[in-house]
Amino acid sequence: MVYRTLSGHEISDDLAREAFQALSTQQIDALRPLGREFDVKPGDYLFSSGERVDEFCVILEGSAEIFDPHNEEGHKGVASDGALLGEIGQLTGQRALLSCRMTTPGRVLGVCRNGLMQAVATVPEIADSVISSFRARLDVLMITSTGLLTLVGDIEAAPLQRLNLFATRSRIPHRCVDGASAEGQDLVSRFGLQVNPVSAIIRSESVLENPTNVAIACAFGLDLAIDVTDRVDLTIIGAGPGGIAAAVYGASEGLSTVVVEDVAVGGQASTSSRIENYMGFPLGISGDDLTYRGRVQAIKFGARFAVPRRAVSLRQEAGGFAVELDDGACLKSRAVVLACGVQYRRLPLNRLAEFENAGVYYAATELESQFCQGTEAYVVGGGNSAGQAAMFLSRHASHVHVVIRGKSLAHSMSDYLIRRLESDPRITLHAGSEIVDLVGERRLDAIALRNNATGTVETRATRAVFLMIGAAPHTEWLHGVLALDEKGFVLTGEAAGPGRSRFETSLPGVFTVGDVRSGSIKRVAASVGDGSVVISDVYRFLNGPARA
Repeated sequence: MVYRTLSGHEISDDLAREAFQALSTQQIDALRPLGREFDVKPGDYLFSSGERVDEFCVILEGSAEIFDPHNEEGHKGVASDGALLGEIGQLTGQRALLSCRMTTPGRVLGVCRNGLMQAVATVPEIADSVISSFRARLDVLMITSTGLLTLVGDIEAAPLQRLNLFATRSRIPHRCVDGASAEGQDLVSRFGLQVNPVSAIIRSESVLENPTNVAIACAFGLDLAIDVTDRVDLTIIGAGPGGIAAAVYGASEGLSTVVVEDVAVGGQASTSSRIENYMGFPLGISGDDLTYRGRVQAIKFGARFAVPRRAVSLRQEAGGFAVELDDGACLKSRAVVLACGVQYRRLPLNRLAEFENAGVYYAATELESQFCQGTEAYVVGGGNSAGQAAMFLSRHASHVHVVIRGKSLAHSMSDYLIRRLESDPRITLHAGSEIVDLVGERRLDAIALRNNATGTVETRATRAVFLMIGAAPHTEWLHGVLALDEKGFVLTGEAAGPGRSRFETSLPGVFTVGDVRSGSIKRVAASVGDGSVVISDVYRFLNGPARA
């Protein structure tokens, strides 16, 4: 398969090779018993953008073109003998992003979704090729997207950035256009946009004005329509590192597994620009990349994700448990793992909500770093997430200021990060200080910074403040259902009741992992460890002793 990029977009040779690898003769032969062969002619569509895909096609003879029908200058690809056509989202029922049609007569092997998933689960060589190729294809689409989702509005305003953040973390290919620009005005005229304050153009076919995250997800067919009539083995609430790890290990043990996430897969970990102390990644890895790889791995074993869906209640019933979702749907399962994590702590500042995503951010990734260009950025917090954010942002902002209320970082941050911050001339630490006010009209323009030792308050110009001051457990919906500690974290083990396993809550069959568990270590590696180990307890609860 050959891929031609758009002008200005660069795809590395390694990524291109991984995305467009062809199946070997042996791999195709392994798929034949799972599918059907049929002849095709020029102009026949193998799938169309926006439609559900029931069959994954392998080209046995002939060639096809893969293209973005919503932009004539968009994606252009050519597939020939041995090419497996498809996208990672289609494995879970997501609608096709691009279209594919034959350009020559030929013959195709069609394999249904269940057949392909069976092959992925049982033939390692097929799993390696399919999963790596599909994952890389989505990476290519994220880099070069032009016509699938266009967000039009004030580029720096909170409403557009909310959608931009959701689409980025949900891996929905998209682009943002300033409504006041020449292109923006052309789109306003052509589609009759209101841009009050943001419009979303879906595949150049429909318009959503001021859409919610759920509306965007529905438009692209994310796995929202999970069948809730049949009881599954395991429901996992939360798709941070702990929840994803539990999904990987649960699904690999043969448990039918559904993961519910109310924002985007990855949780708070996905907002970390660079994790350097996670084993196996000596050069570091972004939290988003780490959790995305975990999600793909879970999908490989058959786990399904419902995003963005929020759990609002949990109850025990005959045969297991029922988890009610925010749209009224009810998931039934034999066991539940709570990995719902924590929610960002917010400073008690006037107009804070007004400036969120418009100068005040709770993550420091490539997405947010664009707003640091030409300004001094302020990071509030003394933990590792704050230190990682400061190091990352120092490559983008003119200068980075770290603000902490305490006297030093010694008791809250890893030593390697402290030494890096102290030796970086682009970073200044303000100990014993705090932000007491936010200043601006449409977006943040300045802050008021108080030195608590002297009482002096100084106004400092900035367009980017990053709040990294910890989080509170996301357990308000579990009060009266499970035993919680005084801070709202879920009690497990002997603290929850006699005879409980390490991760089991006061309700047998309900387990908790990650940051939401009382006494847990707030580290990505610890959450991943919890998620992998808890499946032994889950399996023992459901079936007796777990397998090695």
